[in-house]
Amino acid sequence: MSGTLPTGERMRGKVCLVTGGGSGIGRATALRMAAEGAAAVVVAGRREAEIEATAAACRELGADAIAVQTDITREDDVERLVSTAIERRGRLDVAFNNAGFQERRAPLEQQGMEIYDSVFDTNVRALFLCLRHQLPAMLANGGGSIVVNASVSGVRNPNPGFSLYSASKAAAISLTRSAAMENAPRGIRINAVAPGRVITDMMLSAGVGDVATVGAGLPLRRMGTPEEVAEAVVWLSSDASSYVVGHVLAADGGFLAA
Repeated sequence: MSGTLPTGERMRGKVCLVTGGGSGIGRATALRMAAEGAAAVVVAGRREAEIEATAAACRELGADAIAVQTDITREDDVERLVSTAIERRGRLDVAFNNAGFQERRAPLEQQGMEIYDSVFDTNVRALFLCLRHQLPAMLANGGGSIVVNASVSGVRNPNPGFSLYSASKAAAISLTRSAAMENAPRGIRINAVAPGRVITDMMLSAGVGDVATVGAGLPLRRMGTPEEVAEAVVWLSSDASSYVVGHVLAADGGFLAA
C-alpha cells in the first residue's frame, strides 16, 4: 500500500475519472494516468471534440478510455458520469475533480450575478455533486483516492480582480478538508492540488497577464505547465501518497513561499 512506486506503475490497474479533461491540466493528467498504467480513464467535459481527443490519446497509451460529455453543474449528468465508470469497469478507484471556471479580471462591483453563478456553480456546487456521487462508488469497492483542483488563490489572498474565483477556491479547499476527515476512516483519501500560475487557456483568457511578465515575478522565473501539475495530481492519487490526507499541495513555482 505504501512506499515508492516506480514511474510508469503508479496508476497500474486503476479506474480513473477526470473532469474538465479536454484541455489544460485535466488533459495532461488524463494522459499521465494512462501512461502510468491506468486500466481505464473516463474523460469528462462539456466540449465533445476535445474530450474525445483526450480519450483517443489515452487509448494510444494503452488505457481503456472513454469520453463522456458532462455538465458537472447538473446532478443528473454527474450521476450518469459516475455510473458510466462503474458500468465500464465495475468500480471507481481515482477521481480528479479538475473542472473550474475563472472570471475575467475586474473589480468586484463590476462582476454581475451571472458571473457569480458561473464561478460558484462550477467551482463549488459541481465539486459537491461530484463528491456526492463518487464517494458511494468508491465505498462500494472498499476505498479510493480523490484529488480536487484548488488554487493558490484559495490559500493566500488578496488576488485583486479575481475575488469570486479566490472565494470559490477557498470554499473548495474547506470542502475538501472536511470531506477528507469524514472519509479517511472509510478508506477514501481526499486531497487537493493548488496550482499557481500555469499556462492554460483559462488562465490566459482571464486576463492574468502575458506569460513572460507573470513568470518573471515568480521565484522560478517562469510559469508552470499543465504536465507539471499533472505529476503532482498523479502522486496524490496514487498509493505512493498513502499517508497523505486532507492536504493541499501547492504546485506553484514558489508563489506561496515567496
